[in-house]
Amino acid sequence: MKKIAIFASGSGSNAENIARYFQHSENLNIECIYSNKPDAFVLQRANKYHIPTEVFNRDEFYNTNIVVDSLKAKGVDLVVLAGFLWLVPPALVNNFTIINIHPALLPKYGGKGMYGSKVHEAVVENKESESGITIHYVNEMYDDGDIIFQAKCEVFPSDSPDDVAQKVHALEYEHFPRVIEKLLLDNQ
Repeated sequence: MKKIAIFASGSGSNAENIARYFQHSENLNIECIYSNKPDAFVLQRANKYHIPTEVFNRDEFYNTNIVVDSLKAKGVDLVVLAGFLWLVPPALVNNFTIINIHPALLPKYGGKGMYGSKVHEAVVENKESESGITIHYVNEMYDDGDIIFQAKCEVFPSDSPDDVAQKVHALEYEHFPRVIEKLLLDNQ
C-alpha cells in the first residue's frame, strides 16, 4: 500500500477530490492531510473522509524536524501539495518525493505570489489564448521543479478570471488524482 500525505492551506477542494478518488483504493491511501492553518476548511473535508490531520506553524515547518519526522513515522511515499502556499524547506525536499499542482502552464505565471485568482487575473489581463494546469516535482524554489504533466484549456477574449478558474479547476479535478496514481503505481 502506497501512502500519500497532502499539504493544503485553504479550502481543500483538490484535497477532497483526491481523497474521494482514492477512498476505496486497495493500492493507495491518503495517510494524513497537513495544514499550516488551524482554521483551514481542508481539515473539515479530511474529517468527512476520516483522514487524520496535522497542523503545524511556521517555526515548526522551517526550524524543526517535526513535519519531516511525522511523515517518516507514517511511511509516506509521496507528498502532494494541493493549494499549499509556503515554500518547501530543504529538509522536506531532500527526504521526500513532492509534487505540486499549479493553475497555469508553467513556466508562465509561476513563482512567489502567483497562485489562485492572481494567476487567472494575469492570464486574462495578458490576453492569453490558453491556460491550464501544470503538475510538477517540487524543489527549493517556487514552481521550478521538473514538469510531470500539463493540460490546456482555451481562453476566450470574453472570459473573466472566474471563467478561467472554472476551466482550470475542471482540469485539476480530472487529472491530478490520475497523475498521482500513475506516479505511484508505475514506480512499484
